[in-house]
Amino acid sequence: MEKAYYDVDLPCIKVLRDMEDTGALVDIGVLENLSITFEKELEKYTAKIYELAGNEFNINSPKQLSFILFDKLGLATGKKTETGFSTDQEVLIELSAVHELPKMIIEYRELSKLKGTYVDPLLSMAKHGDGRIHTTYRLDVTATGRLSSSDPNLQNIPIRSAYGAKIRDAFIAPKGKKLISADYSQIELRILAHIGQDEVMIKSFEKGEDIHARTASEIYDLPIELVTLTQRREAKAINFGIMYGKTPFGLAKELGIPQSFASKMIKRYFERYSGVAKAREELIKQARMKGYAETFYGRKRYLPEISSKNMAARNFAERNAINSPMQGTAADILKIAMTRLWERLHKEHKDVNIILHVHDELVIETPENIANKVVEIVRSEMENAVELTPRLVVDVNIGDTWLAAH
Repeated sequence: MEKAYYDVDLPCIKVLRDMEDTGALVDIGVLENLSITFEKELEKYTAKIYELAGNEFNINSPKQLSFILFDKLGLATGKKTETGFSTDQEVLIELSAVHELPKMIIEYRELSKLKGTYVDPLLSMAKHGDGRIHTTYRLDVTATGRLSSSDPNLQNIPIRSAYGAKIRDAFIAPKGKKLISADYSQIELRILAHIGQDEVMIKSFEKGEDIHARTASEIYDLPIELVTLTQRREAKAINFGIMYGKTPFGLAKELGIPQSFASKMIKRYFERYSGVAKAREELIKQARMKGYAETFYGRKRYLPEISSKNMAARNFAERNAINSPMQGTAADILKIAMTRLWERLHKEHKDVNIILHVHDELVIETPENIANKVVEIVRSEMENAVELTPRLVVDVNIGDTWLAAH
């Protein structure tokens, strides 16, 4: 894996070191208010949960929660574990359709995790340090080559959650500066289109169309302007599900539709995007021949179960044979782009810093008076990091906080 090592990973070590040293500024006052607000919200959830349960119990105890849900309330039981019936997220989501308590538990857990994993630790770090959060980046953790972040892990703050968004809003630009958020638009789907050279998908990207609306248009045989929000949501689930080897059963469960309808949707998808279908088949075939999946840059993920007689193990390996080249290539591209951008900024604007790397997104701290110039540099270096057909496109925003920039 010399190419991945010398051309991708090794050059970005200096960038990661610089990002770790610089850190990201947070507003201590915002975090203090969040901690108090989250605590009050948790107290409200606790009271509501006790009311619905009919008595007090340890909400964080799976055993006690299992007793309340399945023995006391008599809700339908699901997966069995060593200590009783499961109370994991999947089970609670299913039970939420028939009772309010599981939904309250889900929301309580999310809020409790955000407070304990992010708000309070971030507040402690900021107070006892320089006011900046200095995460640690690792190149050697994930199977696909994605960077990981730890102490604290800044890559799992849920941006689509209202509570998660409030945490991102605590990351701020210093006085006289702005934050720039830059992320690749649909990079994994673009890589999939590139691998399969799928003409329909490539044309859609090159026209700047909403790819999920286009997919819905193809599946339902409708003009794109007549696609409904529900149809777009279903098409989006298929677009991303295809990369992860989602089955008709899995798609039906996610969308709440009959399995027969999900099968027809997937069949229609592959008829319309024939290049994608061929790419999937070829990726699995190559992984079976070689024993590993591979990114554009030669990063390998060994898949010893790809020829297993155990169907579940084999299917899991086949899904990774499809997903790893796309997710891994996307990760490699972002590392290359990050290195190119850092080197150019280091030469031309030493007062501009890359401060965060989160999946397909980079966050840059820049003096306000040159922010627009830096945006053009960011877009140029990221979009020209590698040649793809369809080409790479970067969404760039400027704001006073990480959330505002995103």
